[in-house]
Order: sequence, then C-alpha cells, then structure tokens
Amino acid sequence: MSRTEALPNEVIGLDIGTSRIVTARQANNEITYDTQLNAFISIPYARLTENVLKKEGVYYTVDGDAILVHGNESERFADLLNKDVRRTMTRGVLNAGEPESVRLIQQITQSLIGKAAEGQKVCFTVPAAPLGAEENLTYHEATLRQILTELGFEATSLNEGLAVVYSELESSNYTGIGISCGGGLCNVCFSYLSVPILSFSVPKAGDFIDASSAAVTGERPNRIRILKEQSFYINGHFENKIQQVLGVYYDDMIETLVKALRTAFQGARNLPKISRPIPLVLSGGSAVPRGFRERFESVLRASAFPIELAEIRTANDPLTATANGALIAGLSEA
Repeated sequence: MSRTEALPNEVIGLDIGTSRIVTARQANNEITYDTQLNAFISIPYARLTENVLKKEGVYYTVDGDAILVHGNESERFADLLNKDVRRTMTRGVLNAGEPESVRLIQQITQSLIGKAAEGQKVCFTVPAAPLGAEENLTYHEATLRQILTELGFEATSLNEGLAVVYSELESSNYTGIGISCGGGLCNVCFSYLSVPILSFSVPKAGDFIDASSAAVTGERPNRIRILKEQSFYINGHFENKIQQVLGVYYDDMIETLVKALRTAFQGARNLPKISRPIPLVLSGGSAVPRGFRERFESVLRASAFPIELAEIRTANDPLTATANGALIAGLSEA
C-alpha cells in the first residue's frame, strides 16, 4: 500500500506545523509516520526538468513558467541554489504574505494522505492564540478544514499542546502540561483528566532562532536551520560563531517560554486543585537538540513556577508526538 492509498475506516492523525506536516496511522497495532517539509521553492519551468522530477518521484506543481517543488526536496533545491525556501505558514498559521500558501499546503497534505475513502476521518492540529492576545484563528482552522473536506475527509481539529498531552501522558490520566516547541510557535496546554484547562502559544520558536541567527551571521535562514538540526547541541561550549549565536537565541526562546508559563499560571483563575505534582512534557523539532531539556528545566526551576512538577521530560519522539496525539484523539471518536 502506498501512503496515498486510503484504507476504509482508517483514521489519520495530522500535525500541520509551520515547519513540517506529519501524519500518523495505525495498522495491526503498529503506528507509522510520514513527514514532509511544509515549504516550497520556485524553479524555472522546462519540460525536461519536469520529466526528471516526475521520474525521481519529486513532488511539484507547475505554475505558469515556474515549477514549484514542495515538501522535503524543496530544502535540497534551496541549498543548491543558495536560496531560502518559501513557507505556506508563518507563526503557526497560514502565511498571508504568500499567495500560494493555500494551494501548496493542499498539495503537500495530499502528497501525504491522498484522497479519502468513504467516511474516512482525519484529526488535524491547530495552534492556540498567543498569550495575552485575542488572535483570531478562525480563518486558519476553517481553511485547513476546507482543504481536508475537499479531499473527502471528515475532519476534526485538536489543540496542538493538547495533542502532546494525549500522546505522552496516558500514565497520569492525561493530567499535566504538554508543550510543542515547533517552527512558528511554542504551544502550551495544561490538561486535567484530558480536559484542556489552559492553552496559549508563544511566538518565539525555531523560525525566530533561524532568522535571528541568520541576521547576525550573514547565513541564510534555511542554511542555519539545516546546521541547527544536524549538529547543534546546548552545553555552554561552542565550536564556532554559528553555534554560539544559536545558543544565544535558544536561551532567549527558553527564557521567553518560561516567563510566559509563569505569567499564565500565576494569572489563571479557577485552576483545579491537584493533590500531587504533575508531569511536563516537551516535544517538537525545536526541543530536539541535546541539552534542551536540561537547559529548560534549569530555567524553569529557577523561576518560582507556581505549579509543583513531578518531572520534566522530552517526548518519546519529539517530531511525531503531536501527530500521534491527533491520531489518539481521532481513534477515540471513531
């Protein structure tokens, strides 16, 4: 079975992130994942080029005199051409400054999940509003739902931070804090017995680190992201300027996230009275570098955080936890 062939009654968990789109499926009690970069790059159209891309199985769309290469291969073309990829989303929502955003996110999503079998369900993730803001996420959620409906799916949405809770906190009856540190946002959800009590996002995440580091070093953000994902780790000792700059902006992101956590929980009303400490789980691509959890825990423990925590740990697989949580939510309603 190819990944774009749907099975009857198969439920799909879909993490639609700023940086990547990830799917989760369950078959024979085994969960499998697929992922594509949520980005594209434009190259000049030539019939020979199109034929080669088709032969190599590269996902693309023809747009007049250009070929839009999307998904994972866009990163390789961007690096070869010394250009930056274009994004369908920014800060967790559809990119209003990119006219191709809706069409390309549909193409990338379809490359992963195909068209639905009759009555097939998909549960997709959406971000929370930024802390202290009343940002309207209605258009973003409605557009994603329309894209999935046009592919034939029965679509339901799920808060991204809550998806982390569903994925990682079954042992505490889904009570705890789930944090997804992605490309555009850090999404936070405090859940009590699976019920979301407090949700918000922080608009400093992987893209902020990449863009800020690129501005200081003169590298392209795309190149910074590749270097960050390949070799960066947080230990206070850096081999070169790029590593040092990445460390500075990672610290900035972590300190901003911790400050937002403390502010949100100190200001929250009607929090349930919990008799024992609760777990906190970190996930998402920006939480992957070695040393991230230790640095986050050090800053949080020093912040007079008002909630007693039993543990602070990283998700079993930070890159797929949100999609897995969406799958769990979808299966529970199937």
